[in-house]
Amino acid sequence: MPSDDKIDLEIYKLIVENVFDASDPTTMGSRVTQLLVSTMGVKGASIFVVNPGTESLEILATEGLSIGYVNKGPILVDKSIKLPSNLKPVIITDTNNSEHLQYPEKAKKEGIRSIVSLPVNLRGKIIGALRIYHSEPWEVSELELSYLRLLTLNIGMALRYFRLSSVVQCTKDTLDEIHPIWL
Repeated sequence: MPSDDKIDLEIYKLIVENVFDASDPTTMGSRVTQLLVSTMGVKGASIFVVNPGTESLEILATEGLSIGYVNKGPILVDKSIKLPSNLKPVIITDTNNSEHLQYPEKAKKEGIRSIVSLPVNLRGKIIGALRIYHSEPWEVSELELSYLRLLTLNIGMALRYFRLSSVVQCTKDTLDEIHPIWL
């Protein structure tokens, strides 16, 4: 691995193990963002989920960012970092030279110089995003991008699992109320 790469196979494996060891989405998000920041040496990381009612990204978990930056305002899906297809990563190598930010002044104040934003999608539908923030310009390598794309696929599968698990538990609870099992 070149010394400039911030993620490699060992880091990827460690993070993915924590994705699948988590018992709920909040725990999973917290573990992933903490590991991304600590192992990659970046400023911060956030995992967002899409709120379909408001068409905004809501924070599931974040690490390394100030409360002021996190609460900067709504992150609108149609105005936030994105490509027209919404299914490809967006890499802002230097935020000082980018017109793609919804809150450029907040990023500058926070000391964010580069952002990697990857969609978390499920069957072609965006259900969230993973964003990694760095305090200096960052040229993301193809290898780093490949690992991060794989990570978002795993996050998407985990979020789907948690949603299905919740539905199954609610159904079980309802059936137990309607037809209690007497032992």
